[in-house]
Amino acid sequence: MSHPNHPIRRVAVIGAGTIGASWAALFLSRGLDVVVSDPAPGAAEATQRLISAAWPILMELGGEAWIDPTSWRFEPDPVKAVAGVDFVQENAPERYELKQKLFPAIDAVLPPEVVIASSSSGLLVSRIAEGCRYPERCIIGHPFNPPHLIPLVEVVGGEKASRAAIDTAMAFYKAMGKHPIEIHKEVAGHVANRLQAALWREAIHLVAEGVVSVADVDAAVSEGPGLRWALMGQHMTFHLGGGEGGLAHFMHHLLPAVETWWDDLGSPNVTPELQAKLVEGVTAEAAGRSITELAQRRDTLLTQIVALKRAHDALEEKQDLNKRLDEALEESFPSSDPVAVHKAD
Repeated sequence: MSHPNHPIRRVAVIGAGTIGASWAALFLSRGLDVVVSDPAPGAAEATQRLISAAWPILMELGGEAWIDPTSWRFEPDPVKAVAGVDFVQENAPERYELKQKLFPAIDAVLPPEVVIASSSSGLLVSRIAEGCRYPERCIIGHPFNPPHLIPLVEVVGGEKASRAAIDTAMAFYKAMGKHPIEIHKEVAGHVANRLQAALWREAIHLVAEGVVSVADVDAAVSEGPGLRWALMGQHMTFHLGGGEGGLAHFMHHLLPAVETWWDDLGSPNVTPELQAKLVEGVTAEAAGRSITELAQRRDTLLTQIVALKRAHDALEEKQDLNKRLDEALEESFPSSDPVAVHKAD
């Protein structure tokens, strides 16, 4: 696997849809040699459009200003595309039958130390890697859309993945400015998508029961707890909610009430009529704004949030470093007693 004598410099992005092109933009902005592969007609042009659109954001978030955003290569054949690369990020359609053909094909031509990471949002890598010579180098590296902007990457090893493959992926994504988390057990949908699905199920139930409109259930998230969730997760949020007693105090006083809410959560039957009601509601909420306009607003605000969090983290890291440096200096060179100074008569 990747180590100081074998750094990751060349990356293949297999599949150039929205996710793949976004990955390509990120990797390119970080100074890597990027080759993109996709058999679809017009894939090269579509990839360049997305890279060009993402480039100003990537430069704002620390990309290398000297890089030419057109300096990537395109190769429609995935087997040819992976020749000589140090890492593969696969983004084929979310179907086992496709990935189970693609993985063995590229696995067969790569040296065993090269990690093959799938962006799959919910499939199990143990099944994806069936038929590979080296299934131990196959992992999940699931980003959140858009990958060039959202920091989270879920890394899942599966039944046969080696520790070296997982460690390589974790280090690589971190070097790309991402926030990778390791998921220790395979589950459908991984972690973040399962959390999203749980919240969406209840949001649909509340609309179906006539409790709230589509727009207002969305506002209940974006104008309320969603603002906190951009800063900390559910456990830390409730830890603060417990005051000085923290999460232990919160659970002691509020867990019984929360458990009654859990018992009352719904499991809606999403009929065609309910689907139409949801579509009608979100269309009204969009208020005439196109998907492109909504995505641009989302990305502009996300960029500001990510940049603000990074700046704050950097400041905290600097303050912590200065504190530790002061403590080390004090330990090495303890202050002597102050010199007594007396005014002359």
